[in-house]
Amino acid sequence: MTPTKPTALLDTAAAHATAAVPIARPDDTADMVLKAMQGKTFDCASVIAVCNADRLAGLVTVERLLAADPQTPVRRIMDAKPPKVSSGTDQEHAAWLAVQHGEPGLAVVDARGRFVGVIPPQQLLRVLLEEHDEDMARLGGYLRRSAMAREASEENVPARLWHRLPWLGIGLLGVLGSAGLLAASEARLSANLAVAFFLPGIVYLAAAVGNQTQTLVIRGLSVGVGIRRVAGREALTGLLVGALLAVAMYGVVAVGWRDLTLATAVGLAVVAASTVATLVAMALPWLLQRAGKDPAFGSGPVATIIQDLMSISIYLGTVTLLLS
Repeated sequence: MTPTKPTALLDTAAAHATAAVPIARPDDTADMVLKAMQGKTFDCASVIAVCNADRLAGLVTVERLLAADPQTPVRRIMDAKPPKVSSGTDQEHAAWLAVQHGEPGLAVVDARGRFVGVIPPQQLLRVLLEEHDEDMARLGGYLRRSAMAREASEENVPARLWHRLPWLGIGLLGVLGSAGLLAASEARLSANLAVAFFLPGIVYLAAAVGNQTQTLVIRGLSVGVGIRRVAGREALTGLLVGALLAVAMYGVVAVGWRDLTLATAVGLAVVAASTVATLVAMALPWLLQRAGKDPAFGSGPVATIIQDLMSISIYLGTVTLLLS
């Protein structure tokens, strides 16, 4: 039988698969397979592909083959449900699948289920090391290769300023916006100074909740976890965290200041600001990634100022609505 030739697809399972492996039929005996392997050279001989015509029936390791009775049919000692991937499967997913199943090799099949080849253990190890190097480079600065990470770490002062100042300039504009919001609410703040006491705390709590989400999202993106996989659970988490903080803040304000209306305003603002901060913290890294920008420089300053502006607006709006 002539196996299907693997298609050379960059960073996919097919790019690492080899058809130069021992191939047996389910009814072949262990002795027949071992004798057929003698005098031949294989790219990988640690695992034998068992095929019906051009279809993969299972895999058997050379260790099990050597330990079996010589007259035992291969179908009785093979793994009939081995881990296998399609030709276009991402190389990192393929490597981790093999590790999780404890196999020395991973079978690759095409879209029609025909046997393409086996990814040898040395290739699986190389893929894992490559992906580890890439992930570690991207975790710190979300950069695609270690060479880029080194370049960012070793760049000169003008380059560092060029990469950072534009984002901080956006933050400066946000600060001016915050000052404008507070100036517009000067009368309300002057009429009830207690309202101003809780503004820094609400801004801080929302930013802290957002920072936790942002860290989780960037780490996830750096190892291939898409935003869709975390968005729902993280949004619900932000809402619940905000609700718990709101209950605590309500109790403190109600007891300490004996103002139930102000306590309600503070509690509602905390819930809303924490939820919005969570959504902003998820959206910004994803948008910057889609735009080809580095979230290590952009997410922090931009997310912080958006979260602060939203927190101030939410709190002042809630206070105006309830205390007017």
